[in-house]
Amino acid sequence: MAEFKEISPNASMGEKLTNWFENRFPTMFSEYRKHMSEYYAPKNFNFWYFFGSLSLLVLVIQIVTGIFLVMHYKPDAALAFGSVEYIMRDVPWGWLIRYMHSTGASAFFIVVYLHMYRGLIYGSYRKPRELVWIFGCAIFLSLMGEAFFGYLLPWGQMSYWGAQVIVNLFSAIPFIGPDLALLIRGDYVVSDATLNRFFSFHVIAIPLVIIGLVAAHLLALHDVGSNNPDGVEIKSGPKDAAGHPVDGIPFHPYYTVHDIFGVGIFLMVFSAIIFFAPEVGGYFLEYNNFIPADPLKTPPHIAPVWYFTPFYSMLRATTDVMVYVLCAVVVLAAIAALIKGRQGTIGKIVVAAAAAVAVALLLTFDAKFWGVVLMGGAVIILFFLPWLDASPAKSIRWRPGWHKALYGIFVVFFLVLGYLGTQPPSPSGTLIAQIGTLYYFGFFLLMPWWSRMGEFKPVPERITFAH
Repeated sequence: MAEFKEISPNASMGEKLTNWFENRFPTMFSEYRKHMSEYYAPKNFNFWYFFGSLSLLVLVIQIVTGIFLVMHYKPDAALAFGSVEYIMRDVPWGWLIRYMHSTGASAFFIVVYLHMYRGLIYGSYRKPRELVWIFGCAIFLSLMGEAFFGYLLPWGQMSYWGAQVIVNLFSAIPFIGPDLALLIRGDYVVSDATLNRFFSFHVIAIPLVIIGLVAAHLLALHDVGSNNPDGVEIKSGPKDAAGHPVDGIPFHPYYTVHDIFGVGIFLMVFSAIIFFAPEVGGYFLEYNNFIPADPLKTPPHIAPVWYFTPFYSMLRATTDVMVYVLCAVVVLAAIAALIKGRQGTIGKIVVAAAAAVAVALLLTFDAKFWGVVLMGGAVIILFFLPWLDASPAKSIRWRPGWHKALYGIFVVFFLVLGYLGTQPPSPSGTLIAQIGTLYYFGFFLLMPWWSRMGEFKPVPERITFAH
């Protein structure tokens, strides 16, 4: 048994109470010191660093509001829509809880997208934070699954038909597709069995996975230390007499105050949306979802919620013509590798054989299957980012100006793909989506080459920060 820490009899009541708890629960206090008061973060964090704490805040909002919604929601195809109406109309403050949850879903993706973009521009996925990035991508993937399963629960027209379309995509997978789609639905069409499955995953299974991944993400981050806009490792820099990095400051109280400011701004915007425009023009809550699900009446235009639409655009952009373009890209890449590469005879044979196999596969399966592959690959490729970026500088601050232009074009295409996914298909829209899809994958797949090119600015040894 550990010895109790003594305290002066003249100490205040608060100090005595703290000492009482610390003697009986020392692990909590040691973890608090490790991850808060004695965790030193770089002193040059800017507004981009609000979005990590905001993601955690929205997760808490979603869990708390979800608990209250489950108290009144009925996962039954005959009762689900009516139970949502009951929550909105008859449960005291039920409308507020429901709007907080629906707005929180979109807010979650907004802050997570911005958080990931910050990691992208400042190189937060680079050594030694590869595992931090992988945990973050796993959170993003789990979040997409959580949102997909929750999308069906209101049992409105768009919920029903959106789930029908997305689940049917799995049937495009060769050999196992139809059986996989049947397993996900639990029936031959989206029905009560599907609703119960999705409810179980949305309420229990995936939230547990997300909470575990968030804990792993934070623990891994605090083990290796936070990145910063300069991309300088403060742990390897000069330290003070106590062994703390000179370029760092304690997370508490400095960054807790910093984050509270961001939370205040966020909650003002969040509240304004909830009270004045919870549908946000049909983007956060589609108007068709205020109509009960009707399996006999298909909406004229079916589209997922806005946060899925960039990937949905990639799916729709994958036509037969797009497949032929991909074949041409593979052939040209192989020719360039053979001409400029330094492979021996065996290496050239391997490159040519790989290209031939890739083209054969592209032509063997239909465009719908490759659309599903591209849609999933757009997320999976993010996991490999730490090994795709070969730039000598982590942060975009020290990279060539045209690198910033590439990142800017990437953001523009991602937003355009998101917008096109909300619109009915058109020839011009499909062409733009195809260009955007090629740019998205080209940005990552060609990163080992373009990220090394250009004239880089010298990376400072210390953080370049001034108050």
